[in-house]
Amino acid sequence: MKILVVDDEANIRRVVREYAEFEGYEVDEASDGMEAVTMAKAADYDVIVMDIMMPRLDGYSACKEIRKTKNTPVIMLSARGEEYDKLFGFELGVDDYVVKPFSPKELMARIKAVSIRRSTVQPQVPERMTFEGLEIDIAGREVYVNGQKANMTPKEYDLLFYLVKNRNIALTRDKLLEEVWGYDFFGDDRTVDTHIKMLRNSLGEYRKFIVTLRGMGYKFEA
Repeated sequence: MKILVVDDEANIRRVVREYAEFEGYEVDEASDGMEAVTMAKAADYDVIVMDIMMPRLDGYSACKEIRKTKNTPVIMLSARGEEYDKLFGFELGVDDYVVKPFSPKELMARIKAVSIRRSTVQPQVPERMTFEGLEIDIAGREVYVNGQKANMTPKEYDLLFYLVKNRNIALTRDKLLEEVWGYDFFGDDRTVDTHIKMLRNSLGEYRKFIVTLRGMGYKFEA
């Protein structure tokens, strides 16, 4: 597996490289967001580990630029752990967050978890469904709201497709974390709630199909 480590601090890049190479990963380094965008366009990486606060181009801007051409999983390194920062990152399609200072072993586990999720969560059953003005094309990974294509993050698609495949079934937050994010995901219930909020915003009036089960979780009811 090939990963790109992006951080303006050489010591952090060195530590991540040492642990990643010990795990058998191939590692490239970039010292700022601009360099990361260039490298990500030129090569295919399995995971990108990227700091947020960097000179020339910050991590969020770099991720947004990379997302225009590549769907590579991105793990953000952040000195800030506020919910707003995470929500903003998730809206850009960031897959996971690690707050500094971090444990290199934990980061390696997150890298492994993200790569596994991306390879196993993708829908495999060709199916297209319509619920009133909501069209869901699982095979094509597309969603249309009243004929207009919805612009959603990869995790919103994964979450919606799982809910729809299990429609009318009550799903706990733990079950959603396990199936959509992976059983070894290091997040918590708020991760599910944050993405449900984003997904409902994307679905507009058809947010009504995602029902909150107080104290338990959610279900797609149609």
